[in-house]
Amino acid sequence: MKTFEELGVASPILKAIQEMGYELPMPVQEEVIPFLLGEDNDVIALAQTGTGKTAAFGLPILQKIEVSVYQPQALILCPTRELCLQIAGDLNDYSKYINGLKVLPVYGGSSIESQIKTLKRGVHVVVATPGRLLDLLTRKTVNLSLVKNVILDEADEMLNMGFSDSINAILAEVPSSRNMLLFSATMPQGIANITRKYMNNPREIVIGRKNEGNENIKHIYYMIRAQDKYLALKRIADYYPNIYGIIFCRTRKETQEIADKLIQDGYNADSLHGELSQAQRDYVMQKFRLRNLQLLVATDVAARGLDVDDLTHIINYGLPDDVESYTHRSGRTGRAGKTGISISICHIKEKGKMREIERIINKKFEKGEMPGGKAICEKQIVNLIDQIEKVKVDEEEIASLMPSIFRKLEWLDKEDIIKRMVSLEFNRMIDYYKDADEIEVVDEHPGKDRNTAFGKKESRRSRDKEEGFIRYFINFGKSDGLYPNQLIDLVNKCVPGKVRIGKIDLLDNFSFFEVEEAAAKRVVDRMNGFEIDGRRISVEPAQGKKGEGKGDSKGEKKKAASFYDRFDKRTRNNDKPWRRTSRPSSRKNRE
Repeated sequence: MKTFEELGVASPILKAIQEMGYELPMPVQEEVIPFLLGEDNDVIALAQTGTGKTAAFGLPILQKIEVSVYQPQALILCPTRELCLQIAGDLNDYSKYINGLKVLPVYGGSSIESQIKTLKRGVHVVVATPGRLLDLLTRKTVNLSLVKNVILDEADEMLNMGFSDSINAILAEVPSSRNMLLFSATMPQGIANITRKYMNNPREIVIGRKNEGNENIKHIYYMIRAQDKYLALKRIADYYPNIYGIIFCRTRKETQEIADKLIQDGYNADSLHGELSQAQRDYVMQKFRLRNLQLLVATDVAARGLDVDDLTHIINYGLPDDVESYTHRSGRTGRAGKTGISISICHIKEKGKMREIERIINKKFEKGEMPGGKAICEKQIVNLIDQIEKVKVDEEEIASLMPSIFRKLEWLDKEDIIKRMVSLEFNRMIDYYKDADEIEVVDEHPGKDRNTAFGKKESRRSRDKEEGFIRYFINFGKSDGLYPNQLIDLVNKCVPGKVRIGKIDLLDNFSFFEVEEAAAKRVVDRMNGFEIDGRRISVEPAQGKKGEGKGDSKGEKKKAASFYDRFDKRTRNNDKPWRRTSRPSSRKNRE
């Protein structure tokens, strides 16, 4: 392995990075730095988050800056304000001993007038989010005519966030002779389109395999029932008492709900999503970076570009829709050669997604055993004992207090003191888990006539109801955005307690689903008292008498259609809120 000096890094930059603790280059730096120090070299570098990409492109572009020319000579585009500030901060650290070199971060949520004033005074490197830079270009307050290097950092994220048009408009303002350096964790089709349009015979440098996950990350999944997801999340957080991680949720609403629940239950958590103001986002991130928060609950969009060191865990509160999002989520732990854990709390319907992710990242998920109450309490107590062993004692400060403490506790022996100390710390947790039910693990190998993990139908699926289950009609179907996951979530939200759900048959305008006989009456009574944005849910038995009317009989279809026609068809979209009506829930009262 070469040193930074052998790679050609100049002495002022070498001195700065040595003071920062850089000893030997990381693989992406060893590959990229010598190439970028050359002339007319376009580069596509595929490497995971946390592999040292900023230094890989930052050191050579700083070295090539002509400090006497106070105009932008390097442009770095990145997806988020947080990443923009992080890159600018790193570049300032690298250029500490290059007199007069100016780096300017340009991003939304901050005074544009202040950024314009700094640009007028002269800068050498602009680090920008596409939206704000496009605004400055429209105002004609930034001149990119001398830009020699354009870097797109986390290019796949920028495309996912819809910055494609902005990137095209920005690149039209820089000289065609510029070098272009594209850094990305994954290689979706959008990246290939950019390379064909804007890059000249780029050299592709791949650290690992394309789209492959970080080798230092352990991937674990828990396959459980949908209504147990939050209970499972709490157990995972309790089982890792020193956890410092991000919990990813699919929607803003779910993110806020989970964060609120965790806070109410005494966890050191907060939320990060798009409905927060910039000041609120900054406050939450400051707390998280200082470790005043252990758990950050976030959406994918809000967490893009976050650069936080030493995360121990990433928790997926359900798998994302695409592999690229999972790669970016998990890549926030296990950085800079450290190990990390990516945990996914899954439902059986997500098994297909998990297998696809395994195939792309070339790593297998390990099946996790949901920790029981006894194991969790043992883990917590051992952690407390470790803290006691490592605590620093200030003998001088406490010396005057010790005589009165000894007198107060002299009637207790050592064993009693230890027992009381542990009980004082853990009585609440011990009491909680003493009475807590075990979380049921879902069977990952359902029968052949069940729906697949993607909700697709098996070729020889039967619609006969299973033994011990009752088949019901519901007046919502695929045209309403109802799919197996949504139907299961709906039952869980409407009906308290555990409900076993059998086969699900989805049609365009209505659906059928099975529930265990023991919960059947509860399901009908509770679900018929809910509505979707003013449109009431109707759940009815799919057969007139027990054991009659099997499968796809014309009579069942005709009856189902007549049920459906009784209800309002005016509103149909995928984001209708489920809410309880104030009307009586029993059918007798409703009629």
